[in-house]
Amino acid sequence: MNAGDTAPNRTRLAELDRAIVRLRGQYDVLMNAFKFDEARALTPAIETAERERAAVAAELPVPVSEEPRPFTVARRRRRR
Repeated sequence: MNAGDTAPNRTRLAELDRAIVRLRGQYDVLMNAFKFDEARALTPAIETAERERAAVAAELPVPVSEEPRPFTVARRRRRR
């Protein structure tokens, strides 16, 4: 899979992430307003979006990460 093939999938992944955040936000607002039936009605939509996100993410190649640099602390200079 080259970069041209992954661009639409990355775009779709970003769209799904935004949709999931929006749906979870609506769910939280409804739960806090004690509108439990309306909140529960959003649960299938959230689950569907999460499953689709997982499927799209599985099609994308794993990003190659750089080898982490060793952690160093700068020493204080001695006063003369």
